This record gives sequence, C-alpha cells and structure tokens, in this order.
Amino acid sequence: MPRLASLILAALLLVVLPGLKLTAQETPESLLLKATEARREAQELALRAAAAFDRRGGDHFVAGRIEESVTDFDMAVKLDPNREPWHWRRGISYYYVGEFEKGRKQFEGYQTVDSSDVENATWRYLCMARLSGVAAASKAILKIGDDRRVPMRQIYDLYAGKLKPDDVLKAARAGKPSPPALNRRLFYAHLYLGLYYEVADQAELARKHLYKAADDHRIGHYMWDVAHVHANILRAKEKKK
Repeated sequence: MPRLASLILAALLLVVLPGLKLTAQETPESLLLKATEARREAQELALRAAAAFDRRGGDHFVAGRIEESVTDFDMAVKLDPNREPWHWRRGISYYYVGEFEKGRKQFEGYQTVDSSDVENATWRYLCMARLSGVAAASKAILKIGDDRRVPMRQIYDLYAGKLKPDDVLKAARAGKPSPPALNRRLFYAHLYLGLYYEVADQAELARKHLYKAADDHRIGHYMWDVAHVHANILRAKEKKK
C-alpha cells in the first residue's frame, strides 16, 4: 500500500478537475492558476479524508478491531504526514498487533513533540521489552520532564527500576483526592501495573491489575478503552484454555 495515499490524492484531483471551466482563450498562466487551485482543493479534501480515516481507526480499536485500526491510522498519516509524530494511538495499535519495532519508533517520534509524557515512555518501554527484554527496556527508558499527573512519576520510576509496584498504589492513594480524582489515579496505577507485570511474564498479576483498571475504575478517556480492549483479549484467551 505504499502508493495508496498518492493514488487517493490523484483521485481527489479527478473529482476537482471536471469542475474547471476551460476555454479556447486560456493562457498557460491561467491554466497554471487553475491547476494550482485544483491541487489546493484536492489537498484540503485529502486532509478531510485523513481526519475521517483517523476517526474510524479509533472506532475500530475501541471495538477490538485492532488490525483495522492500524490500517486506518496508517492511511491518516499518509494523507496528512503532520499527524505522524503526534499519533500515540497508532503506536498503541502497533503494540497490540505485535509490530513492536514500529511502535517503538512511533513513541520515539512522539517524544520529539512532547517530552513530558510518562505514558509515552512506558509504551516505548513495553515495545522494547518485547523486543529486547525488560532489563534493556528499563536501561534505555526515555528521559521525561515534569509530568505532574499522579501517580505518573512513580509509574515512571517503577519502569526505570527505581521503585516497587506498591509505591505506585501508595502514591495514587496519597493525600485527600476527591472520589473522581482517586478513581482516575487508581485507573492509571492499575493499568500500568498490569502492563508492567505482563511484559515481566507475571500473567496472574497482570490480569489482576488490568481487570481492576477496566472493571473498577472506568474513566472517560481513550486509555480506558485500551484497558477494556486488553481485558477482553485476556478473557478471550482464558476461555480458550
């Protein structure tokens, strides 16, 4: 599919070009002007198509159609390359279809536009752990700035080998957060503990925390959809045993 985006742009031009009104008196300059305008309109249509592919890619992932989400996210980036460094959702889809090297590169790209996101560092860690093992992933973890969300700093330090899992849960419960804030903290704590245990081949602990994230601490964010999809994958595997 390497030329598909170019073919789509060409097709969009074919949609625009028939609308051009040409006369026998056209000059090269006027034709060039019309061609430039047609290309501009085609590019605008390409951006709209990119947004549509991107939305559908997210819908596919939420519905558990992860391979389809990768296809649509890739198309969105081909049609609008400016999306590429920002597309952490594509990196997550790559992880779930086993494209760990592509996932690693996606999260490294995101680091160039936001170097203070612990979640980006953890997903890059997860991809590297699948490729090279947890020790290598921990040693090469991305350097992250000030992510003030609780308990993100403790999650980062866990993945970097500096803290224990209990430290993450203690940080999540510290202070006097409101019930919604505590729910959000515990969601992220259990999600990233579950993912941490999974790549460390501690399947029972991974299921425990991922199920808690998905079942007990729902939040209105794409990351809850990630937890929900992951939990469904685990439950489907359990049914097959």
